[in-house]
Amino acid sequence: MKNHFCPPSSVLRCPLDIDRFDATAYIAAMALREILILPDKRLRLKSEPVKRVDAAVRKLVEDMFETMYDAPGIGLAAIQVGTPKRVVTMDLSKKEDTEKNPLVFINPEVLWSSEETATYEEGCLSIPEYYGDVERPAQVRVKYLDLEGKAHEIEANGLLATCLQHEIDHTNGVLFIDHLSKLKRDRVIKKFTKAAKRAAE
Repeated sequence: MKNHFCPPSSVLRCPLDIDRFDATAYIAAMALREILILPDKRLRLKSEPVKRVDAAVRKLVEDMFETMYDAPGIGLAAIQVGTPKRVVTMDLSKKEDTEKNPLVFINPEVLWSSEETATYEEGCLSIPEYYGDVERPAQVRVKYLDLEGKAHEIEANGLLATCLQHEIDHTNGVLFIDHLSKLKRDRVIKKFTKAAKRAAE
C-alpha cells in the first residue's frame, strides 16, 4: 500500500500493540523483489493460504519488508511481488518516528466489520502515482498467524483497519480501484495498459 492517506476528521486511534516483527531480524539476508504493476494479470490471482510457517515464508517476509521500505510503502501483499501466498507486511510508523514498527499478518481474514465507514485516499505500489477515495468499514476484527505460526485476533480501526482491508483485498485478487466507479477504474486500467505496451516496445 502506498504511503498516501488523507484520514477523515474523526478517526479512532488503534494502539499498535499487536505482535511485531523483530526489526533487527530482517537486516541480514534481504533481497529486493520486483513489484508487479497493473495490468499484470497475476495481481488478480487469489492467493493460497500458508500451510506452515517455515524458513521459506520467513525469507519471503524479510524480502517483502526490504521491498516495501525501499518503494516506499506502508503495506505489501506477497502477490505484489509475484508470490501467491496469503502473507502481508505492514509498517504504519511515521517518517519522523525514530523506530520502525514492522507488522506481519499470515493468512489474515476479516471476521467482522462495522457498519460505520471511513474514507481514506488510498494508493497502491502496484498502481504507482494514482490515488482515489475509498470508503471501507471503519473497524474490523481480523484473525491471522504470526511468524511463529501462532494464531491471533485483533480489532483495528483508523489507518490500521483501512490498510488491513486493502492488503487482504490483494490476497483475494482485489485492487483498491475495484472500489471506485467503473468509469474511474476503466480509465486507470486503460492508462496502465497503454504504459505497459509502450514499455514493451
